Amino acid sequence: MAVVQDALLVAGGLGTRMLPTSASVPKEALPLVDIPALIHLAREAVAAGAQRLHIISSPRKDMTALLGDHAWLQEKRPELDPQLLSPFADVEVFIHIQHEPLGLGNAIECALDEIDGPFLVLLGDNILLDQHTSPNAFSPSLASKKLVESFGKNGLPCVGLMAVHPDEVSNYGVVRQEGARILEICEKPLPEDAPSNLVLCGRYLFTSDAKSLLQQYDVETYGELQSIALQQHWMKNDGLIGVELTNFQWYDSGKPLPWLQAQVDHALRRNDLSTSFRAWLQERLAED
Repeated sequence: MAVVQDALLVAGGLGTRMLPTSASVPKEALPLVDIPALIHLAREAVAAGAQRLHIISSPRKDMTALLGDHAWLQEKRPELDPQLLSPFADVEVFIHIQHEPLGLGNAIECALDEIDGPFLVLLGDNILLDQHTSPNAFSPSLASKKLVESFGKNGLPCVGLMAVHPDEVSNYGVVRQEGARILEICEKPLPEDAPSNLVLCGRYLFTSDAKSLLQQYDVETYGELQSIALQQHWMKNDGLIGVELTNFQWYDSGKPLPWLQAQVDHALRRNDLSTSFRAWLQERLAED
C-alpha cells in the first residue's frame, strides 16, 4: 500500500473575519498562546509521517518570516523545544499560490502536480489538539496520524470527524454513516434535518485519484462544493471512511470569539499555565 508522504496545509484564505489583524499578519501566524497556528499544523503533519509539506497560500500573503529557521534564537531560550524554532527543518516545503478563493477543491488542485500518491489535507484555521503541552516540551497533535492509520488498514480515503452540539450542526458539513463508512454529507443542515452531530473538522486523507476526479468535478461546474463532489464520488464507489476524533479540542482561528475562547481553554489545560491562569481568571470574574 502507498505511503502517505505529502501533506497540504491550506492557508489561502484572506481571513476577512479576523480583520484588521489579518491585513498585516497571516491568520495562520496567529499564536495559540505562544505557538503559531501553522506550526501546530506542520508538526502534526510531520508526526503523521509527512516528508513534504505543501502550503497553499494567496498572492497577498507573505509567509517568509513564518517559514524561516530561527534556530539561532535557541541560545536566547535554551529551554524551548528545538522543533518550534525550526519547524520546517526536517521536511521539504513547497509554496503554491491559489490566485482566487475558489474553495477547497481548487486549493488542493494547486499542489497536485507536485504530488504522486495519497496525501493529507489540513485546513489552516483548524487546530485539533489532544495534547496541551508547553513550548518547553512540545508534543504535536495526533489527529492526522489517526487518519494515516485508518488508511493503512483499508486503503480508502478518509475524513476526520468531531461531535458538536446539535444546535451547532448548521455551521458544518454533517455526515450520515453506516459503521465507519460515510453515506452522505449534508452541508449546513437545519438542526432538525441533520443526520447526526458528527461534522467535518478540517482533516482529510485523499487518495491519488483525487487529481483526475477534481478535473472531472471541475470548479467551473461545482464551485466551492467541488471537494464535496469528490467525496461523494468515493462514497458511491469504493468508499469514504469517517475517523471520529474523540478526546480532541477543536480550535478555530478564523473568527475572533472562537479564537479568544481557544486561548482561554488551551491555557487552562496546559500544565505550565493552568494553575496561575485559573487563579487569575477566578479572581477577575469575581470582580464582576
